[in-house]
Amino acid sequence: MAINAYAAYEPGGEFQHFSYDPGELGPHDVEIDVHSCGVCHSDVSMWKNEWGIAEYPFVGGHEIAGVVTSTGSLVDNVKVGDKVGLGWQKGYCNSCNQCLGGDHNLCTKQQGTIIGHHGGFAERVRAQDTSVIKIPQSFDLSLVGPLLCGGITVFNPLVQNDIKPTSKVAVIGIGGLGHLALQFARAWGCEVTAFTSKSKMEEAKQLGAHHCLDSRNPDAIADAQSRFDLIISTVNVAMDWNAIVATLKPKGRLHFVGIVEKPLEIEALPMIMQQISISGSPVGSPATLNTMMEFAARHDIRPVTETFKFEEINQAFEHLESGKARYRIVLVK
Repeated sequence: MAINAYAAYEPGGEFQHFSYDPGELGPHDVEIDVHSCGVCHSDVSMWKNEWGIAEYPFVGGHEIAGVVTSTGSLVDNVKVGDKVGLGWQKGYCNSCNQCLGGDHNLCTKQQGTIIGHHGGFAERVRAQDTSVIKIPQSFDLSLVGPLLCGGITVFNPLVQNDIKPTSKVAVIGIGGLGHLALQFARAWGCEVTAFTSKSKMEEAKQLGAHHCLDSRNPDAIADAQSRFDLIISTVNVAMDWNAIVATLKPKGRLHFVGIVEKPLEIEALPMIMQQISISGSPVGSPATLNTMMEFAARHDIRPVTETFKFEEINQAFEHLESGKARYRIVLVK
């Protein structure tokens, strides 16, 4: 049966009605009735072909929440009627060292949900069973999507870097990623500081920050010297990274989850003398996604969202591009 979707036929083009035939359901395939789908900045980049890998007609949407409608003959981790989610990756080779070691998100043969495939701006979507995550019953499906991309992107560093409840964690940028990072770090038990503008400080504290630091004030940054165990940077703009590094404790880590537009200019000597690390990470593995969902359900972590109907998809993209979204946009039926 054909799947009805919304597709752009050229870079940056208007989303229009589009139908396609998904073919036969494979033995490890799961078909999901899409109830809601987040709109992420990565969708915008793909829509405009900023990375040079988009194919048209382009059906975006990789923050998908819905209900299983059918499964392949070998699927045993979900069943028809289950509430499920699907994020940036829709499949893996399941045989490389990364997959066998549990790092499916680093699989070099991974299948992107919207790279070479049609995503969740549609009535239904298909994915490999390994990539489909069960959703706790307590979650409203309209709030799940942003966790499957933005949420896991900022949760994964806490897991990968063995962050302790006694750690002092800072988050640079309180937007689509940062507002979730504050909630996760606070619930993790950390002392949390937000690097943000003065206008967002009160909201940052409501989201979980114990402290706020004016990210535009060099003196405020200098006063935080040797304070943090981990800094998660969610921004895409250039900063004085040497000043940021100076706020790390010995053996501290500056971790990037936002794609900075310009090459980093960081002095090596302070890193060497203080044994400081600089790192980055993408979304997490299916196992980490499951852990994140359980953690979010237990600690009542929810994204701050604005909703649009699926038929309002062009208005949703316009609103996201305006920079006024607070903080994640979700399309709902």
